[in-house]
Amino acid sequence: MPRQSRSSLARFFQRRSSSGSGSRPSGNDARRQTMTHLGEFIGSRVGVEAYVEPPTTDIPSTILLVASTGEWTRRRVPDERTAFDIANQLGVPVYNVRFTGYPQRMRDWNSAQRRSK
Repeated sequence: MPRQSRSSLARFFQRRSSSGSGSRPSGNDARRQTMTHLGEFIGSRVGVEAYVEPPTTDIPSTILLVASTGEWTRRRVPDERTAFDIANQLGVPVYNVRFTGYPQRMRDWNSAQRRSK
């Protein structure tokens, strides 16, 4: 393999620096943005419940908010305990997906969204 293409391939696999305009928000900024988004979702919908999703190999724990219509939103959280704390702080009922599964209204909403496209 020519030397130039090897170095360009190596650059492709290098991690990008966290500085610059495309960097992720700091921990406090990310938490504030998450709380703002979740609060707006709860404030603009009826019958919102929270579901805590366990971490996977690729994604950390998440908190899933589902409205009575089945519309939903999901955000990453550091761990499951934090997700439960956030739900309690927001004043919504909270469930562990491991035990309850996903609500049928969410599956129905997803199906309707796929059909409408």
